[in-house]
Amino acid sequence: MGGQSAGEKASSLAMEIIPRKLRHLDFEKATAEQTIQTINDAVSEANIEIMAGGEVNSKLKNMGTTLVFVVRVVETLFVGGVGDSRVYLLRAGTLQQLTTDHSLTQALVDAGTLTLEEAANHRYRNVLYRYLGCKEGGQGTTPKTIKAEVNDKYLICSDGVTGGADDLKLAELLISGTCPDQTAKAIVQAATDGGSKDNITAVVLFVDQ
Repeated sequence: MGGQSAGEKASSLAMEIIPRKLRHLDFEKATAEQTIQTINDAVSEANIEIMAGGEVNSKLKNMGTTLVFVVRVVETLFVGGVGDSRVYLLRAGTLQQLTTDHSLTQALVDAGTLTLEEAANHRYRNVLYRYLGCKEGGQGTTPKTIKAEVNDKYLICSDGVTGGADDLKLAELLISGTCPDQTAKAIVQAATDGGSKDNITAVVLFVDQ
């Protein structure tokens, strides 16, 4: 997270703790309730560890990270996150943002105070009210459940991607992409060319069966 100390340590802790906790999930039989509870417990534990790390080491004080995930159980995908990293779905040529930013500007948009156009360039667009590393970060992820369909394409990305490439560009690259890895690289390049100043991370998933 930009503006927070030791963001790389916070994200490393999240990537260590959450997958380890998710291994307790039966990916072939778990119910939706069991899946969501396991995800939320994993995220909550990561949040506690990140906050605790900041308390015991002054160099890590106030460290934080955003999180997004796609968890597959049988044919259902559980999609959610904390912060302003995002998951997009391209289905039948239409791009849809599946996650909601936990940012001040998104809260103002939801309240009807700002338009989407105003929010895109607002001075508080990168200010978050929820992320891993604050007490609100472990309050549940409210994932969406999506039935996977053949030819779906998913983009999991940090705000560095969306800071340099708009939805039209992302849709264009996902539509034309024939390989997940190459498509992700093209998206990172587009965000770089677009002048993004944040960490640029992109993972692309294709559903082919």
